[in-house]
Amino acid sequence: MSLKTTNKIDANTYELEIEISAEKFEEALQKAYLKSKSKIAVPGFRKGKATRKLIEKTYGENCFYEDAVNLLYPEAVGGAVEEANLELVCQPEVEITAVDKTNGVTMKAKCTTKPEVTVKDYKGIEAEKAVKEITEDEINTEVDKLRQKGMRIINVDDRAAQMGDDVVIDFEGFKDNVAFDGGKAEKFTLSLGSGQFIPGFEEQVAGHSIGEEFDINVSFPEDYGVEDLKGAPVVFKIKLHEIKAKELPELDDEFVKDTTEFDTVDDLKADIKKRLEDAAEKNAQNNFEGAVFDKVIENMEAEVPAVMYDRRVAEMIQDLEQRLAPQGISLEMYMQFTNQTIESIQATYREQAEKQVKLRLALEKIAEVEKLEATAEDVEAEIARMSEMYGMEVAKIKELITEEDVKKDLLVAKAADFVKDNAVAK
Repeated sequence: MSLKTTNKIDANTYELEIEISAEKFEEALQKAYLKSKSKIAVPGFRKGKATRKLIEKTYGENCFYEDAVNLLYPEAVGGAVEEANLELVCQPEVEITAVDKTNGVTMKAKCTTKPEVTVKDYKGIEAEKAVKEITEDEINTEVDKLRQKGMRIINVDDRAAQMGDDVVIDFEGFKDNVAFDGGKAEKFTLSLGSGQFIPGFEEQVAGHSIGEEFDINVSFPEDYGVEDLKGAPVVFKIKLHEIKAKELPELDDEFVKDTTEFDTVDDLKADIKKRLEDAAEKNAQNNFEGAVFDKVIENMEAEVPAVMYDRRVAEMIQDLEQRLAPQGISLEMYMQFTNQTIESIQATYREQAEKQVKLRLALEKIAEVEKLEATAEDVEAEIARMSEMYGMEVAKIKELITEEDVKKDLLVAKAADFVKDNAVAK
């Protein structure tokens, strides 16, 4: 088996002409015969007892050609690709151009390769890093979330209902003095201010006291789901039974001691401020790094084969399926729930996939230019980290991913760190 010619027919596309000798082809024919003879019926012979010559005479000299070529194909094409020193991004398209026992086999393999990449100005990239300042209101909002957990609901009978209260009411709705379907309920609990009812309803309940019976005048929205009620003015007859107020615990040191690990309100607020500041710093750093990498992509030049984007989109959809599986949801069910097609999901992922492919190509090139290295110790440490993260044995990790692939990922990560370390935050 040998590589006869290598022709570049387009950017990232090569055509390899491959020859397989008559001797190699004969060996493959014999293997194909031995593999298949037990399944082949020849009149007058039991299965498996007919000679190869007799089978070829009965069914044609070429009856084992396809199986023989399939046996030779992986080694022939793989060897030719390696000899041509090509890095493929997908399986080659192979065409058998000639095959016979005298001359062997010739084939053409159309190969799509990784593109040539150049990256300019990847050192000293400037990008904005704006860290959000934490306000007292934001701290108080977090404190109030703690107080909400200790909130009590108390019955109120010495004042009128207010926005924020829960009320228990009877109501019945009328349009043109006629009750309409779905507009009646008894002892219904409504949170005033929740927006649960149509605009204006809850506000008109506020101000009334227990035992009162009163009317509310409102209009249904123009886009309401019931045709007869769209935009219609209606009257609701209301009876107010109960008022329940939400009582938050007093914010003092005792509350803090009872509900947190801290001793004072000041200590609690200081911790909340620190956590919010850390989150703001992390968010700003993520945005900064995103802007830096966008610049790397902008400064990269390459003719990227569309198949690389297609493959990344397919991987992202596979990731989606794996996230859905523990919930018992298939991709087909997800598409039904979200009213999507496989084409619309692919389109949704396309832009993100293109950015990811371009960034990886750029970082691989930077790692090459900067002569970054991933040692054997680095690879072993990364495999050990993956083993711990996924709860799998190291040996199993090595079955699923090659050390060479781990090394490539480490080099990409090192290149990303190199770019970030050399970037300038404004």
